[in-house]
Amino acid sequence: LVAQRPGGPPAAGRVPLDALLASADVVSLHVPLADNTRGMIGARELALMRPDALLINTARGGVVDEAALVAALRSGRLGGAGVDVLAVEPPRGGSPLLDDPPPNLIVTPHVAWASREARQRLLDEVARNIEAFAERRARNRVA
Repeated sequence: LVAQRPGGPPAAGRVPLDALLASADVVSLHVPLADNTRGMIGARELALMRPDALLINTARGGVVDEAALVAALRSGRLGGAGVDVLAVEPPRGGSPLLDDPPPNLIVTPHVAWASREARQRLLDEVARNIEAFAERRARNRVA
């Protein structure tokens, strides 16, 4: 399932976020942090999820209310969560996800982009973009 964009119009093949949260075994977030996604998953949304469901956030830290997530994990309202982003990075003392984390939470560093292959791909794209710019050729245009 794919959820409708927060605040956006209905789109073919997408379901309302509340319906997705209520039916999914695993919810994986892939959204930018913007006004319409900040706090997108809070206590209300977590309460819609099944108690054995998993929440994965590799998007941005501010998308999920961290205190509400920890409360849902501790109370058994959510089966587990995995995150590689935090609301405040680099993390400081007082993070709900890092200070006494529940056992059903996994927090990892946000470094998937840092593999040798990913860094080489990044450099190759930069070189292609510079070449295209020098040739006055459009590349990676977003409509």
